[in-house]
Amino acid sequence: MSTICHDLPDYLREEILLHPEKRNFPSFDLSNLLHTVFMPTEGCKVCILLDFVDPAEMMKNYRFLNEEGFPIQKRAHQHFYQGLQNGVMAKLGMHGGEMFAYRMTYGSNLDLPDELYDAQGNQLSFARDLYPNYDIILCISTYSATAPLTAKAKEHGFRGATLHGLNDIILSSGLAVNYHEVSRDAEKIRLAMTNADSIEIDFALEDGRVLTAWLGLDGQVAQKSHGLCNGLAPDIANLPAGEVYFVPNDARGQFPMKYEDGTLGVLDVVNRNIVRSTLIAGNQSTIDAHNARLLDDPMTGTLGELGFGTQVLPVSGADIQDEKVLGTCHLATGRDDHLGGDIMPSMFKKHENSTHDDILFAPHKTPNFNISQVRMKRGEQQEIIIENFRPSRYIMDALTL
Repeated sequence: MSTICHDLPDYLREEILLHPEKRNFPSFDLSNLLHTVFMPTEGCKVCILLDFVDPAEMMKNYRFLNEEGFPIQKRAHQHFYQGLQNGVMAKLGMHGGEMFAYRMTYGSNLDLPDELYDAQGNQLSFARDLYPNYDIILCISTYSATAPLTAKAKEHGFRGATLHGLNDIILSSGLAVNYHEVSRDAEKIRLAMTNADSIEIDFALEDGRVLTAWLGLDGQVAQKSHGLCNGLAPDIANLPAGEVYFVPNDARGQFPMKYEDGTLGVLDVVNRNIVRSTLIAGNQSTIDAHNARLLDDPMTGTLGELGFGTQVLPVSGADIQDEKVLGTCHLATGRDDHLGGDIMPSMFKKHENSTHDDILFAPHKTPNFNISQVRMKRGEQQEIIIENFRPSRYIMDALTL
């Protein structure tokens, strides 16, 4: 089945677009996932990375398995580590299968420490013991490590996948799909949007206001996150995948922001940078803290990504999957060097500020405002991409080609 259910009649396709939880997914199959994503796998040495506040203690004889909490790490052990040991490596011609852990970074895409710990709690080194010795690295962590692992993959020549925030819904849907189909659909949408000159997004607020953000793309080639690391070229897949994205070179206007504590603000953007936040509802102290951070380190407000989901998936509660849902879009602030952009960690005042933070706009995530319309301009061509969190007819037609 295609990711957008091409083989269904129109009325059923519409029903699944509105209620993706009704889509039938196959059972999660680690062997099939690794074979599809990393083919060829024959002869590859594979390992798994976890993160902990205290990795030395939690990794010693897998102590975390007997402790409260650690749901991501326990799923990694059950579904990936045990799966590799119980026949998957033999089936795919792989070897290794060790599990390691590093100290939690507390930030999305922050560079990783060099210290690493094995299953006996021994301290090792990423640079000496891991990167040069493994062909495929699976990072199943609390915070995304896509950016630092992408840089290290190019340096050391390995492939890998980042699967931060792994939960049961992701296992049963976003990691159970056919990634050849995901890649095909992402490519169709990429072709429909590539070389865009600009994108405009209208946000309808509950108070009747409509905010508009304009993003300049300068005709750049659109990129896709499609989940395939085929061949032997160094690369890192971000799973679940299914996204078309750009690196903006300019931006202006306004867009709403829902903070972690539920506070709503309006962000003003000038020359690609968020310059201030203004309270809509919630805690003024949250707005003040954001404005203080922008003033102290302006790079934290630089827009580094504009992305569009390409898959029909159920809401998982984790942005890593939910930003891949067709009809949603997201912006990201901070480093974008792993996406081919020009924002590097060295440009931030503090190391802990050099994150890549996604701002997802989706009905479940931002029910206080609606994406009433997303418009693309490409030369003389002007197309609607999204209306009311639904893919436009232009996008749906592109997917049927």
